[in-house]
Amino acid sequence: MKALISPNESPVKYISSWNTSTTPVKPIYTNIANSCRIAQVEIDNKTFEVAEPLFWTVCADNVIADNFYYNILDSIIYPIVDAPIPVAEEQPMSSGTTTI
Repeated sequence: MKALISPNESPVKYISSWNTSTTPVKPIYTNIANSCRIAQVEIDNKTFEVAEPLFWTVCADNVIADNFYYNILDSIIYPIVDAPIPVAEEQPMSSGTTTI
């Protein structure tokens, strides 16, 4: 497989945390240093010519565009790992009846 790297779309961002003081909660994005976007992945090396600065690089079978990024310092593809969305706290159970 090959990944199409887009150096003009850098840095890539990931969800580092969530602002829980808003409803609904909103993601807080942080830049990934030395990262470039993976714009496309082609199976069976079915690549096509691209204009600079775009370029193709070999990648693992599990790479998915926009779920992974290319590190320009070590030329390795890494997954984008977002912070998990916070789970709403459960409301305490009440017992008995209430008259309204």
